[in-house]
Amino acid sequence: MPTPSAPPQPQTQRQKTSLRIQILVQMGTLMTSGFGIVAALAWNDLIKKFFERVFSRPEDNLWAMLGYAVAITVIIVLVTLQIGRLIERAKRDLG
Repeated sequence: MPTPSAPPQPQTQRQKTSLRIQILVQMGTLMTSGFGIVAALAWNDLIKKFFERVFSRPEDNLWAMLGYAVAITVIIVLVTLQIGRLIERAKRDLG
């Protein structure tokens, strides 16, 4: 037999403030991510034009872009891992 649940308690001012802060932090994160995507697309266009000029033959362009994509992926993975470690260290130090 299910037990009756207690009526919901009204939120305290501290809980309301915490929720507002969480919403602001999330909105800031989403906006920053959006700006990052716009910047990445701009760089992508520039890099494509660079490869078109430097490597005039399409087959050379393809291999150069593949090498670039692999190198950038490795760099991004390493940077992401480092950021994760820094965040964990900060959590440990603050908690």
